[in-house]
Amino acid sequence: MTTTRHSHPDSEATGPAQHSVPAWAERVAHAIPLVVLPVGIWRLPIGFGYGMGGEPMPPAWYNAPYVIGLTILTEILALLSFGLVRRWGEVVPHWVPRLGGRRIPPAAAIVPATLGGLFFTALCIHWLYEAATAGTAAWPYDEGWDVLAMAMSGLMNLWGPLLLVLTYAYYRRRRT
Repeated sequence: MTTTRHSHPDSEATGPAQHSVPAWAERVAHAIPLVVLPVGIWRLPIGFGYGMGGEPMPPAWYNAPYVIGLTILTEILALLSFGLVRRWGEVVPHWVPRLGGRRIPPAAAIVPATLGGLFFTALCIHWLYEAATAGTAAWPYDEGWDVLAMAMSGLMNLWGPLLLVLTYAYYRRRRT
């Protein structure tokens, strides 16, 4: 089994995790932001009034900032999965005032990551149910666009299960 190892225990808190991180966990952490990105890209034109094969949003000044903000927030949350394989998920970086260098309790990462993983897995199950029972009729898009919409959101549905697997690897590594 290939692992990523931290070179010096005293090095900067933004490097690889101090304990062994399986190579597959590192790949999963990199995959999570990538499976979330397509739905964000899909969402951007909708905020600017293009319906992407469906009904466009009613014109409002807040559509573009809302959609851009939602896309950025979603990607930031996906990028937080790197905390489950990096040292900054185990020790507060030294540059943080008053807390720098302190050990992060495992539950501070495990609880929110598990809740997030369960939430996105529940959304995945709902999406799969809708896709299986109604097919493309469940999507409010024109023919052709519905397949593209299902592909984009289908990728994002991997977020929950991938996050749960990554959280379990973090739990196993931190319990020793």
